[in-house]
Amino acid sequence: MTPDVRDRTGRPSRRQAARGGVIPEASWRRAVELVRQADEVALACHVTPDGDALGSMLATALVLRATGKRVVASFGDHHFDVPRLLRFLPGQDMLVPPDAYPSAPELMIVFDSPTVERLGLLAPSASRAREVIVVDHHASNAGFGTLRLVDPSVAATAMLVEQLVYRLGGVLDRDIATCLYAGLVTDTGSFKHSSTTPAVHQMAARLVATGLRTDEIARELWDRSPFGYLKVLAAGLDRVRLEDDLVWTYITRVDRAAYGLPYAELEGIIDVIRRTDEAQVALVMKEDDQGAWQVSTRSKGAVDVAAICAALGGGGHHNAAGFTSHDSVEETIGRFRGLLAETTGEA
Repeated sequence: MTPDVRDRTGRPSRRQAARGGVIPEASWRRAVELVRQADEVALACHVTPDGDALGSMLATALVLRATGKRVVASFGDHHFDVPRLLRFLPGQDMLVPPDAYPSAPELMIVFDSPTVERLGLLAPSASRAREVIVVDHHASNAGFGTLRLVDPSVAATAMLVEQLVYRLGGVLDRDIATCLYAGLVTDTGSFKHSSTTPAVHQMAARLVATGLRTDEIARELWDRSPFGYLKVLAAGLDRVRLEDDLVWTYITRVDRAAYGLPYAELEGIIDVIRRTDEAQVALVMKEDDQGAWQVSTRSKGAVDVAAICAALGGGGHHNAAGFTSHDSVEETIGRFRGLLAETTGEA
């Protein structure tokens, strides 16, 4: 067997990175060429960004700026605000609100978004851009864009961005590594999900070697919350229901308003609900500021929640997915429950 070849930084060689991947080498070369030809690169990630979406985008922004490119980055929420848990990420000085984003970018790079609709207010820019590179790891990716760097076999979009960094001639420093590490740990559930492979740990080792503080990152992501979060969590726990293999609850705007809690602070509630031993599937409905229900689901493996959420207009991964509903709580959970019954053969 030919040994793996690594450069002096310990990163995988291009030959090694290409083995086993689903992205053709020609696509990587085309992406690099498009970036080098562009005077300005517009970056975007999905609405209500998580660590993988925002971390992947900001890591790329830092690399591009270091190479002398003009860079603009954004996400298409009506209320443009970086989630508090992610405000420690470097590179946020390159973020602009959607109304300051180019309407027809020369080159647009989209991160961690399986559909153009997930870009929210930035979707029109994607439709008018000359070139759109999509960097994503969702199996439900709809195949939009003019060039797709999509690999559902990797645990996080950040793993693809690391390869893009190297191919652009970038070098991992602590700031770039911090952004990528945030993406890696959030999408693997701090290395607890089944998507955690040897390659995930190998990448983590490369990132930690830059000198980043994993304890500080963990504290920012998981070990901080305002007091109001505890009160809102209590409201959700008071409503929680266990129905056969499903445990679920909901959080309203009124719950949050009572304690001035922003919507973004609700992200971790699903991780509390899913611990229920008696349920294979967990669901949390969170009412956003516009009155829509943002639904998060988790599976312990036996049920493909991505397939159910896709049937409801959303998507995600086998064990973690979501969708948006404009119906009532009863109608929304009824539709989900019906599809879940069909999936488990209990219909």
